[in-house]
Amino acid sequence: MSWFKRTASPLTPTVDLEARRAEREALVSAIARRMALDRSLDLPALSDRVADALRAIPRELFTPPGVAARAYRDEVLPLAAGQTLSQPSLVTLMTELLRLQPGDRVLEIGVGSGYQTALLAHLGVTVFGLEVIADLAQAAERRLAALGLKGVTVRVGDGHAGWPEAAPFDAILAACAAPTVPPALVAQLRPGGCLLLPVGPAQGPQQLCLVEKGLDSAVRERPLLAVAFVPMVDR
Repeated sequence: MSWFKRTASPLTPTVDLEARRAEREALVSAIARRMALDRSLDLPALSDRVADALRAIPRELFTPPGVAARAYRDEVLPLAAGQTLSQPSLVTLMTELLRLQPGDRVLEIGVGSGYQTALLAHLGVTVFGLEVIADLAQAAERRLAALGLKGVTVRVGDGHAGWPEAAPFDAILAACAAPTVPPALVAQLRPGGCLLLPVGPAQGPQQLCLVEKGLDSAVRERPLLAVAFVPMVDR
């Protein structure tokens, strides 16, 4: 694949981070402009930390070869098994909304190709990733290993029950829509943590919702904007 330099061992490829660097930089600039306009909706601006992660992670590595040429367009791209890779501006917004700090523990539901996972890991958090489709989970693990990212554990599973043995989490992020907020996920948040997920029917209107658990464990749910995600499915 064009993303890898020639190496002595095919088991430990080295990602060519210089390939398409200019396209990544242009995408970062476009996202920064878009997020500046969205400030009127009380949404966050692009931070330096997340911008650096966008520059460091080659999105083309996380797309099927047939659509790799479109990796730096701000659009949804198809993945295997009817799944999708969200547009970079929405991935960035969701990352910013979590307000992550190095060392935080994050549950990611719907790893997909692993792009969001890579951004989170680059921010220095510990990621526990759930992906219901085994082939996607395995391919994501290979991509993350090729980038040398640490602090990521991926396993096959759906998101409704979360990952109770790894809880509590500082943040939970879902890239698939649930009809309602799963109580198990709220229970797995530490006090002061937040859960970000699309809520709504599979074929109907969905809202990206931010669920915050106060230090007193009181829960507040706030819809942010209309979105369209694949549904959270059972294994």
